[in-house]
Amino acid sequence: MRMITVEVPDLVHQDFQHLARTTNRDVAELIREAKEAYRQQHMQRRTSLRDRRPVSVGGPVRPITSEDDILGKMLHGTGD
Repeated sequence: MRMITVEVPDLVHQDFQHLARTTNRDVAELIREAKEAYRQQHMQRRTSLRDRRPVSVGGPVRPITSEDDILGKMLHGTGD
């Protein structure tokens, strides 16, 4: 573990000191816990797209016609 120095406003430090006293924990432990919670919520990738389950969004708005199919245009560069 690497030691860092962090400056916080006095009121924030007082809040951490109060919570440390009431929970019988160290301020440093609380700050490490808060830092890890922030990292997990904002910095870590939660899941892979492969881990997500498909969801139904209903059916198509209208049936697909041959004019809707653009795969040939994309693959062969044909523009009608």
